[in-house]
Amino acid sequence: MKNKGLQIVAAQLNFLVGDIQGNTQKVVDATHQALEKYRADAIVFPELTLTGYPPEDLLLRPSIANRIDAALEQLKAELPEGITVLVGYPKLVEGKLYNAAGAISNGEVVAEYFKQELPNYQVFDEKRYFEPGSESCLITIAGIKAAITICEDIWHPGPIDKAKQAGAKLMLNLNASPFHGNKFQERRELLSQRAISAEMPIFYVNLVGGQDELVFDGGSMVVDELGQCVMKADLYQEGLYPFNFQVDGDIPVAIRHAVPKDPSLEESVYNALVLGVKDYVNKNGFKGAVLGLSGGIDSALTLAVAVDALGADRVEAIMMPFRYTSQMSLEDAEKEANILGVEYQVKPIEPMYEAFMEALAVDFEGTKRDATEENLQARCRGVLLMAVSNKRGYMVLTTGNKSEMAVGYSTLYGDMAGGFDVLKDVPKTLVFKLCEYRNQLTPGNPPIPQRVIDRPPSAELSPDQKDEDSLPPYPVLDEILRLYVEQDYSLDAIVAEGFEVEVVKHVIRLVDLNEYKRRQSPIGVRITERGFGRDRRYPITCRWPAGS
Repeated sequence: MKNKGLQIVAAQLNFLVGDIQGNTQKVVDATHQALEKYRADAIVFPELTLTGYPPEDLLLRPSIANRIDAALEQLKAELPEGITVLVGYPKLVEGKLYNAAGAISNGEVVAEYFKQELPNYQVFDEKRYFEPGSESCLITIAGIKAAITICEDIWHPGPIDKAKQAGAKLMLNLNASPFHGNKFQERRELLSQRAISAEMPIFYVNLVGGQDELVFDGGSMVVDELGQCVMKADLYQEGLYPFNFQVDGDIPVAIRHAVPKDPSLEESVYNALVLGVKDYVNKNGFKGAVLGLSGGIDSALTLAVAVDALGADRVEAIMMPFRYTSQMSLEDAEKEANILGVEYQVKPIEPMYEAFMEALAVDFEGTKRDATEENLQARCRGVLLMAVSNKRGYMVLTTGNKSEMAVGYSTLYGDMAGGFDVLKDVPKTLVFKLCEYRNQLTPGNPPIPQRVIDRPPSAELSPDQKDEDSLPPYPVLDEILRLYVEQDYSLDAIVAEGFEVEVVKHVIRLVDLNEYKRRQSPIGVRITERGFGRDRRYPITCRWPAGS
């Protein structure tokens, strides 16, 4: 005999790391809305809701336990009755800190679960902070026994198998799962396997929002006991997403909904970049963003992302031409700024450059022109942008892509000067695809001129300069970099893939040599499984054999 349905709301929300008071209030407000609007039996929030994720070394602060205890007291006092609230937080027990999820109902914490599987790879280092739990935790919602798990638990069979043995009929999984390319498909396939093996539906709730270089893409979902995704929340969008189960005795039966198709790689990466910029600028209190607009493809894409993230009225673009800047670059930069409607200025750097050259005349006497003079141009531009940033309270967005960052094709304190590098984890070949994608969004008025996409890339720091004068063609370079940086292939293994040995040696040498630059570069949105920064921590001073 079928009973009334079970209504659970996925609270796919954007929390601010460290703002325990604000996050707690957000839980209270969302719970009232879930009860009043959807008559929900339960609402499930993401992992470490109260601190935001990842809190990193804030977890080592002596006051963390007291602040969490105060937040829980507020929740017990202010959450409405008649609904079960599942929320994540750190929990100190007898001197040990756990990644916990608490179930709060009618003014009491009725159950607490401690995360069993602690990730310690890629961007995760939870073993630095937490002790692992070992026990399953079941709660009863509208007569249904539901098990609680947290994020990484679902990537291992043990926790869900234990929960099944304990009598669970439904899995509630709290997440803070960061984005990388095709991550949504990976999650869905994994959940399908777990649901089939455990013979129970999985209610998966993910965090949404940007936190430094990480972007959490949302995509909360319900997978039924047959492994089918029957509900999917919007990607990159904050919101409350209700889902109703029919109840047959003590078995929850997931009701199927139309599920939108998965986004393309270009769509998902572009949206991740937009959300990453939006939250980094806004959460850190900047009034807007400023960037150098060169007429090249990287700055054109960065400008489009910035405008989509912040609005044209909060973005300023500055063209800083020199004697080597082509007329094409001047025209294209102005066109890009006009199409997107941003504030635009042209500030020639020739007077600054000549003043520096005059001051350095004695030091440069008797020497040949080399990269020093090229770097000086970039540093003049960096000084101008940082001055505008300081005066106006605007974040400087740098425009270097992953290919350039990998091989050091950038200037410290020049084009690397700034607070956030939008394309830091975006290979050059993907930059071209993202430009085509963005133009398709507004086909009648594409913001990136086609000739910017078609022309050979150039830094325009010397006459008729082309990137390929110093680097392999980008399709070759990017594949070598993918194998070496993201897959840890050795030199010999890369050569075995069909690349010329001298080309591979040259690229590897550049990657290894420029670790010191990357260590000083701005952070940027992580969109691959091996971004520069939290993912890849290599020593600067090192005698490791190249390519081994």
